[in-house]
Amino acid sequence: MSGIVAEVRGSAGFLTLDRPKALNALSLDMIRALAAALLEWRDDDRVERVAVRGMGREGPFGAFCAGGDIRFFHQAVLAGDPRLEDFFTEEYTLNHLIHGYPKPYVVFLDGIVMGGGMGISAHGGDTSLRIVTERTRMAMPETQIGLFPDVGGGWFLARCPGRIGEYLALTGQAIGWSDALAARLADGVLAASELPAVWDSLADAQAFEALCERLRQPAVAQGLELASRRAEIDRFFSLPGVPEIVAALEADGSEWAAHTAATLRKRSPLMLHVTLEHLRRARHLTLAQDLRMERDMVRHCFRLRPGAASETFEGIRALAIDKDHAPKWNPARIEEVTPEEVRAFFDSPWPAHAHPLRGLA
Repeated sequence: MSGIVAEVRGSAGFLTLDRPKALNALSLDMIRALAAALLEWRDDDRVERVAVRGMGREGPFGAFCAGGDIRFFHQAVLAGDPRLEDFFTEEYTLNHLIHGYPKPYVVFLDGIVMGGGMGISAHGGDTSLRIVTERTRMAMPETQIGLFPDVGGGWFLARCPGRIGEYLALTGQAIGWSDALAARLADGVLAASELPAVWDSLADAQAFEALCERLRQPAVAQGLELASRRAEIDRFFSLPGVPEIVAALEADGSEWAAHTAATLRKRSPLMLHVTLEHLRRARHLTLAQDLRMERDMVRHCFRLRPGAASETFEGIRALAIDKDHAPKWNPARIEEVTPEEVRAFFDSPWPAHAHPLRGLA
C-alpha cells in the first residue's frame, strides 16, 4: 500500500494522500508514489494539470498532511535503518520536482498542513494554485521536535514578507487561511463545502481557467494575527541572534511578547540557533542550493550525536513516543549554545561530486 491514489480523469491527473489515520503523514512509499506519478504525467500529453488533496477520517478533504512520518524516524534511528537516508534524499528531490513542474499544480490545503505537507504544496511554480479554506491550520513546527524547517522551508519561509518567516520557523506557530495568504504561502481561498465540486471540475480545462480567474479576486481577510503583529514581529525577529530575540521579548512587557518568549523557551535551544542561521543563509540561495544545505543539516540532526543523543530523536520521543512533552534538550538553555555547535550543522559530510542532491539544477 503506497498511501497514494493516482488517477487520470479528463485532462487532469488527480493525487489523493490516503493515510487518514496518520493525518496523511508522508511515508517513504508515499514519497515514491507521488514522484512516480508526477514524472509519468510530466511527459503525458493527456495530463494538462495536476490536483492534490488529502483524505480525511470521514472522507475526502478535512486533512491535508501532518508532515513526515516521525515515528518512522524514531524507529529507523533505533534500528540503524538505511531508509532514513533515502527518505530525506527522495523527499527533497520531490520538493524540487514540484518547484519546477511544467504543468499547473493545484493543491487543496484543507485542514492540517504541516512540515512535509508544506514541502509538497509550497513549491509549485508560477502556474500553481495553493488553495486554503476556513479549516486550514498551517505550520512548520519542527523546532518542537529538535529539527529545523526542512523540505525547502528555509527557502520559502525566508521569502515571506518582513521577518514573518523567522517568526514562523522559530516558534512553529500555526496560522489560518488569512495569514497564509498574507505570508504568501497560499494563493486563494474557497469554502470547504465547495471543495468536492471544484475537485471534480478540474477534469475540464475551462473549469480550471474559471477557477484561476475566480481566485485572482482578492479575498476579504479575517483573523489576520500576523498582520496585526507585523511591526512587532519585524522588530524582534530581525535581531542578530536567538539570545537577542528572546531577551528583547522578555524585556518588552507585553502579553504577546511574553507568550512568544515562553514558546521559544520550550523549543530546542540548539535547533533554534540552527534554524535562524538556516533561514538567513537560505534568503540568498536558490531552492536547489537550499535543499542541498538542508540535506547536510538533516544528516547532522541524526549523526552529529548518534542515536538517543540526537536532539531530533529526543524531541520525537517526548512528543510522539512517550508523550511526556518534557524533552531534555542539550544544551538546556538558549544562552548556552556555542557558535561551534551551530556551525557544525552547515559543514557538508559529502564532497560536491558525491552529494546525494548533486543532480538538482
